[in-house]
Amino acid sequence: MSDVERIRTQSSTRNSMSSVNHNQNPSTEIPFSRSFFDKNNAVARSIYLKIVIGGCFSLILTIFAVFPIYWGALWKTPVHNLNGWVIDFDGGRVGQTVVQALTSPEASQLGKVTWTAVPASQFPDGLGQLGNAVVNEQTWVAIAIHAGSTARLQASYASPNASYTGTDTITVYAAEARNENAYRSLIRPSAQAALEQISQTFAIQSAAQLASSANLTALLATSPQTVITPIGYTVHNLAPFDMPVASAVTFVGLIYQLILSFFVVMISFTAREHSRLNQHLTLRSLIVTRFVSSFTAYFFVSLFYALLSLAFQLDFTRKFGHSGFLVFWMLNWVGMLSVGLALESLMTLLTPRGIPFFMILWIIINVSVCFLPIEVLPIFFRYGYAMPFYNVSHAVRCIVFGTKDSVGLNFGVLIAWAVTSCISLPLIQWFVRRRDVLELQLAARSGISVAAQGNDEKQA
Repeated sequence: MSDVERIRTQSSTRNSMSSVNHNQNPSTEIPFSRSFFDKNNAVARSIYLKIVIGGCFSLILTIFAVFPIYWGALWKTPVHNLNGWVIDFDGGRVGQTVVQALTSPEASQLGKVTWTAVPASQFPDGLGQLGNAVVNEQTWVAIAIHAGSTARLQASYASPNASYTGTDTITVYAAEARNENAYRSLIRPSAQAALEQISQTFAIQSAAQLASSANLTALLATSPQTVITPIGYTVHNLAPFDMPVASAVTFVGLIYQLILSFFVVMISFTAREHSRLNQHLTLRSLIVTRFVSSFTAYFFVSLFYALLSLAFQLDFTRKFGHSGFLVFWMLNWVGMLSVGLALESLMTLLTPRGIPFFMILWIIINVSVCFLPIEVLPIFFRYGYAMPFYNVSHAVRCIVFGTKDSVGLNFGVLIAWAVTSCISLPLIQWFVRRRDVLELQLAARSGISVAAQGNDEKQA
């Protein structure tokens, strides 16, 4: 006999006994016996449809109200060009030709970088100082025309040099780890497109001048590269994004981190509801309990999150040595506090029914400013400099790849988010507790009124 049939038999037996012994109506409800469109199911069906339809309508509103933020970050991007430097250490014909070509209006149309000529006098220590400027994010990319480039080319024209290499003329400096997406899709293609065209144009002009040269035959026989590619370039990646697993902690992993924070919030909320601490604790004790639970949970969850990256051999020693793992752990702890305490604070007000909609907004506004540089996005996305995801990602790149050290600033922004939530959580909890107390007082007064009315009726 199936469970449903057994329940029906037991229910029928109880109904028969109740009918005989207590003279009750035999039409007692049999569980699991109705179809969805049963006429007796009208109230339940109405409630079900209202919740499902209303929830789906809310999701549709969310799609059109929140998702366009992320879509807008990718649509017609880049809206603005990145800034780039061109520095002429040569001072001769080669350097002047390259600088004039890169700073012309046509050069900006070849790519997504706007080039600015910077005097070589600003770099008295030479190319090393220029490289440090790129790593320290003073510019996204720099093109240097090496000293003596014109002299070497002229010497090879006059006395053919079989070892002449045009790629020694120009070096492109960039840091891929600052933003690997920008480097691969914007910076490197833009620099290559501009320099390829400059190299071809320069080669054609030089070949025309050499056509009447007496030693053209010897030049082509001994050093043909001097004629074909008199100038070229090499790309120097100052901070390569050479650990693919780092993508898990600079972009996608940030979403997972927020989801983990959401789980902590839901676990804590469920624990308080089942234990009825919300009804038993004083306001102060409840607030302290929520803070202690959140800070402790994020402390250990962030530790194991960091250990996962360590298990997959993510190198934390490049910037801060063996202390890098500790810095990474603390960064993730503060990062989880910055996003998780915001959810914890609003959970009391929005309840489990409303908090998922806020979490979608929280994810979208953070993710939208992490994929590409904020500089190339519409001005609206400048808010991203203050977002937790952006600051965690920026600090992780410094720890793992040795990019610009702004970890202190990044920690400060994350702590500011956590402090804001630490202020808002007690205020929201006070507001909700005050509302609950008023409801209890109202219910108590209603109970007293009903009891008094019943006593009056008995006395009458």
